[in-house]
Amino acid sequence: MYKGLAQASFKWEVMKLSTKKILISACLLGEPVRYDGKSISIKDKTICYFQQQGYLVPVCPEVMGGLPIPREPAEIIKGVGDFPDRKVITQGGFDVTEAFQRGAERTLEIALQNNVIAALLKSNSPSCGNLQIYDGSFSGRLIEGFGITVRVLKEAGIPVFNELQVSLLCDFIEQQG
Repeated sequence: MYKGLAQASFKWEVMKLSTKKILISACLLGEPVRYDGKSISIKDKTICYFQQQGYLVPVCPEVMGGLPIPREPAEIIKGVGDFPDRKVITQGGFDVTEAFQRGAERTLEIALQNNVIAALLKSNSPSCGNLQIYDGSFSGRLIEGFGITVRVLKEAGIPVFNELQVSLLCDFIEQQG
């Protein structure tokens, strides 16, 4: 189990030698890149330490895919009506799947270029949700599933955690040593 910031510091001093990094959703670091133009900054001491040491690689797949800030809410739909495959649709009915896919692919490129060993991404997002995503009805209902970027990262072998799983991320880091 994770033993605290001191142990994280030691592990990262070892990992610094091999230049390993963590991909992180930019909104979790206070960047106003979410669909609503806001951020959800996490105040975890370990994440702050990682940021100060330069171990974090911030990304916003949706912005990197070409979507504006702010932007219309979007959710993943699966095999419904005119959309027989998994698509990302805005609340207004526009298909933004290509932008989400482009952002996911760019995120993977950045992860590989930076020797990323794991990702800490925003929960429930149609890009970054690692356990649950919204069901496509825009009713706030969550279902089990992965966002577009998470699927791409997992297929490349990069484990993904969310902002509620920092201790699991730290456990993973400990196991890498």
